[in-house]
Amino acid sequence: MAHRGCSLALIFIIMWLLIKAKIDECRRGDVTVKPSRVILLGSTVNISCTLKPRQGCLNNSRHNKLILYKFDRRINFHHGHSLNSQVTGLPLGTTLFVCKLACINSDEIQICGAEILVGVAPEQPQNLSCIQKGEQGTVACTWDRGRDTHLYTEYTLQLSGPKNLTWQKQCKDHYCDYLDFGINLTPESPESSFTAKVTAVNSLGSSSSFPSTFTFLDIVRPLPPWDIRISFQKASVSRCTLYWRDEGLVLLNRLRYRPNNSRLWNMVNVTKAKGRHDLLDLKPFTEYEFQISSKLHLFKGSWSDWSESLRAQTPEEEPTGMLDVWYVKRHLDYSRQQISLLWKNLSVSEARGKILHYEVILQELTGGKAMIQNITGHTFWSTVIPRTGNWTVAVSAANSKGSSRPTRVNITNLCGAGLLAPRPVSAYSEGKDGIRVIWQPPRKAPSAVQEYVVEWRELHPKGDTQVPLNWLRSPPYNVSALISENVKPYICYEIHVYALSGYQGGCTSTLGNSKHEAPRSGPHVNAITEEKGSVLISWNSIPVQEQMGCLLHYRIYWKERDSNSQPQFCEIPYRVSQNSHPINSLQPRVTYVLWMTALTAAGESSPGNEREICLQGKANWMAFVAPSICIAIIMVGIFSTHYFQQKVFVLLEALRPQWCSREIPDPANSTCTKKYPIAEEKTQLPLDRLLTDWPTPEDPEPLVISEVLHQVTPVFRHPHCSNWLQRGKGIQSHQTSEKDMMPSASSPPSSRALPAERRQLVDLYKVLESRGPDSKPENPAGPWTVLPAGDLPTHHGYLPSNIDDLPAHEVPLSDSLEELEPQHISLSVFPSSSLHPLTFSYGDKLTLDQLKMGCDSLML
Repeated sequence: MAHRGCSLALIFIIMWLLIKAKIDECRRGDVTVKPSRVILLGSTVNISCTLKPRQGCLNNSRHNKLILYKFDRRINFHHGHSLNSQVTGLPLGTTLFVCKLACINSDEIQICGAEILVGVAPEQPQNLSCIQKGEQGTVACTWDRGRDTHLYTEYTLQLSGPKNLTWQKQCKDHYCDYLDFGINLTPESPESSFTAKVTAVNSLGSSSSFPSTFTFLDIVRPLPPWDIRISFQKASVSRCTLYWRDEGLVLLNRLRYRPNNSRLWNMVNVTKAKGRHDLLDLKPFTEYEFQISSKLHLFKGSWSDWSESLRAQTPEEEPTGMLDVWYVKRHLDYSRQQISLLWKNLSVSEARGKILHYEVILQELTGGKAMIQNITGHTFWSTVIPRTGNWTVAVSAANSKGSSRPTRVNITNLCGAGLLAPRPVSAYSEGKDGIRVIWQPPRKAPSAVQEYVVEWRELHPKGDTQVPLNWLRSPPYNVSALISENVKPYICYEIHVYALSGYQGGCTSTLGNSKHEAPRSGPHVNAITEEKGSVLISWNSIPVQEQMGCLLHYRIYWKERDSNSQPQFCEIPYRVSQNSHPINSLQPRVTYVLWMTALTAAGESSPGNEREICLQGKANWMAFVAPSICIAIIMVGIFSTHYFQQKVFVLLEALRPQWCSREIPDPANSTCTKKYPIAEEKTQLPLDRLLTDWPTPEDPEPLVISEVLHQVTPVFRHPHCSNWLQRGKGIQSHQTSEKDMMPSASSPPSSRALPAERRQLVDLYKVLESRGPDSKPENPAGPWTVLPAGDLPTHHGYLPSNIDDLPAHEVPLSDSLEELEPQHISLSVFPSSSLHPLTFSYGDKLTLDQLKMGCDSLML
């Protein structure tokens, strides 16, 4: 009890505070609004703010500053006890004005405020209609209010009936457009008239609708039919009856039905159906949706709402369609082949029921005895048959009511007839996810084509035969087909076009995609193998989901490591099975950086992984063997010539070190001289000494050499002078110019008139001739050239003067020299002093201190 008393006291205190707050809200002054606080849109209003006595500032009334606010925005102010302001252009709805007092050195004090409501008068309600749902329902009316008044508006609905009966209902809501009288009209007087009217009222005005007159049949809407069911007599789709229940006064019904996969309704109107109707055009083994609506009168009243849907499946019937059958052949060995049959499911309208199994019959037509029968529940079947004979296959589908007509296909080599192969096939993307395939008929047998079959499957890098196969058929007059089934974007498809004619067929293939982009990644190089101066690049295929279409090329890039030059590359046409390629242009012992990319019609992929490669083997032997062989051939050709052999020999002689040379011997100590005291008979020049290069020793004492004038014929004996002939192998006989060969007065007879013994010495003397200044290119001379007989010294010289008396039985020296001629060569490019004629006199004697001889020169 005490707790209840406390609660009542608390409520009393709260109420008192609220009342005092209301009283104290405008205790300092008042705000007045004229003409009214509720005005019509576009009207002008005057607002006045007045202070009450002794409610202004304490010091002086002149310090009173009154300020008028519209919401939080200052619109006017005045010094004094009152403020007047005229306001226009207020918007629809409620606007708040507040008056405040501002004193010096103090905050603004709220005086009072006012709310001004701006609105419009209600419009005339339109489209007033009344309805009673079902025979047992109540009367309810609806209307259109028109535009919003933004003010409090009251709506009153009035219904008048026979015998001055009146019903009235009010609605005090801003958005009121519906009222239910709560009364039920009975069918006792179905033709009795009723009148309804609605009135809207607010502070700015009022408006009423036009009266609406109706009868019971006009406003009563039957309830939707219920308890709907369907019956198929003898499980036949041709004998179907639809049942339902309705209200008693219903005269007219309408039915609508459609397959579940369709948006179009089939409509049927029936009169006095009494809750049943027979449907004759339903399709077998199809799920339908059924709905029913009712009406009390043929012309008056309105239709009921649609009933709840009834869904039912019609019974099966025997299949009517034929299967679309295709096949794939694969040779197992020389005598057997595997046949894989595939077929498409029948459509619902063709199957006319659930397909329980498929019947396959494979028969050899030549013998007519071999037959294979099978029943399968799948849409594919494989078997192995001989490669010989003509085979045909028949496939049919069966449901609970029967089987379809069999589809017959001749098993043939689909690509065996080259004359039937369609001309080059091309594929282009078309539409959102379609591929347009275009081809030309065979050139030589276009009229023989019975039909075309376009086959496609996803291109698999490993050639997986388990990838789903798709196909479509085209009549022989078509040369294009649109692939739109089972096609994914950014996937490459292998497409075949077959031209079939009886037991023959020809085919052509291509690649195609519905959409393409540049590949997302490049091939991954997994191995680099060196093979005989080249490298074999191996890579992993790009995953199918990253190829982004049909690949056209691979590119292998390489460049030297740390090089800023542009990389080299080779482009490889794309083949499904290819995963390696050789490169032959890399240099040995050079480090290269290598990577790969892939290209589609849209562009090039980003680079794959980088690999470094350095050939460790020898350089490419072909790069060296070919030039070496050419150089060897040129060198052999050069050194096989007599001229270059001479040059090389002299070069080698010039490069021989000096310690290999011998001292010039004293002719007085010659073995021949000691053995043959008579100079004319015994004197013989050791010519081979002239061909050696010996160092210059200390000059010996001068030795006087007198010319031998005896006429004794010297005899050359080989046992004592064989060294001379052996060393003479390096001497080459030379031709002399015509001037050099002219005899002088003191010269001996011509070499032609000399006997063989004399010609030997004449040839020997020729080596002492020096190349004169008048030597000509056509008469080249070596360091040892012919010296004419007239130029030889005649007094106190080395050489004997009785060359005419040489015996004829000795071996001719010229013949020996000719045989040894190739070993005597000269190299004019090396500086050497030749034996020049003695053009100045040294008196009666020529001594060794004045004459120095070497293998290169004769110096005085």
